[in-house]
Amino acid sequence: MNADGGPQEQWANTAMFTASEVEAQTGVAAATLRQWERRYGFPRPVRNTSGYRLYSPQDIQDIGVMQDHQRRGVSARRAAELTLRGMSSGSGASPSPVSQHRPQSPQLQPPGPPPVPEPPPRRPEVQVDGLAHALARALVAADYAQAGDILAEAHARLPVEDVMTHVMSPSLVEIGSLWARGEITIAHERGASHYLRSRLSALMEVAGVEENREGGWGPLVVAACAPGEQHELGLMMLTLALRRRGVRVAYLGANVPLGDLTTFAHEREAQALLLAVNGEWALQDWATGEWADGRWVPDAHAAARPVRPLNGGGEGTTPILRRLGLPVFLGGALMNARPELAAALGGLYAGPDAPAAASMISGTLGLQSEARSAHSAPRGSPPHHSPPNDSGSHDSPPQGEDQ
Repeated sequence: MNADGGPQEQWANTAMFTASEVEAQTGVAAATLRQWERRYGFPRPVRNTSGYRLYSPQDIQDIGVMQDHQRRGVSARRAAELTLRGMSSGSGASPSPVSQHRPQSPQLQPPGPPPVPEPPPRRPEVQVDGLAHALARALVAADYAQAGDILAEAHARLPVEDVMTHVMSPSLVEIGSLWARGEITIAHERGASHYLRSRLSALMEVAGVEENREGGWGPLVVAACAPGEQHELGLMMLTLALRRRGVRVAYLGANVPLGDLTTFAHEREAQALLLAVNGEWALQDWATGEWADGRWVPDAHAAARPVRPLNGGGEGTTPILRRLGLPVFLGGALMNARPELAAALGGLYAGPDAPAAASMISGTLGLQSEARSAHSAPRGSPPHHSPPNDSGSHDSPPQGEDQ
């Protein structure tokens, strides 16, 4: 900032907003802001005496510039470079011609203190049902420009979690109903799914890719669709919600064999697995085994005859997922309809939608981290007192095949 900057410039560069307030204004999660700062040197908040980051109005404007670059398909690293370059070229700008030639009057008084910023105006209530229906119609018509405009409006007026839960998910349900009634073809459904998958992929990138152990933060979860499960949009939404909460997620996608998933997770020293199960088709044939002596040991019959997981895999009464050496969270339409299946499989039911499941998973992993810290704390250290896990109500109806 120019040392001689006027009141407005001084106000624009005054650190006053916390990370949570910036998130509320921009939609960028506080964890993502920290990640950008560490990776790309942007943004550049100041720290108050308590060590908390504070952002200026100019910081918020620059974050918006970076978001604009990313919406155009620019990678996060390149977007940060372009934003920093724009900040550098804009610093110390000369006064406008109007201010240079303004007549000076001896009656003019020195400028007063910077104006106190007014709170942001209250956003009008959003008719999310209308947005969801409009998005479904645009996707069925393959009008992706219109779909982009609808999602842009939704993101401008709603948090990311609400956009997923109240706009994207209902639109998918409506499209699925149209297909079930024979009003559209599978090609229409595939086109809509592909478009939303690309949008979710971009949002997942903005929220931060899964990082390695040396530079990582937060617990690591490996997310995949169960063997035989091809519907991944709901899992992508949950991955996005978890990353926005600071949980690292290694996303593997559709139809991942159980042994490969388990091996990958242990190699990465993950804290948990996340499986999406949307229909009975994903509970038909699992090549089972267990994690023993640091490796995946397939059952003797697994190669010749995959089993139905609810039958226990031929190993007595031990549920299949309890043999993987890691806690397993289960989500998806089938789990929403029949939550009791999660326990029967040896897993934990995550929740009825992405925000609820992200809250439950991050809370459970946080409790596990505190428990580990309590066991490793020096003798005489005060014990950790953890609140009971409250994963919210699980009696919501299914959100559609892909949720």
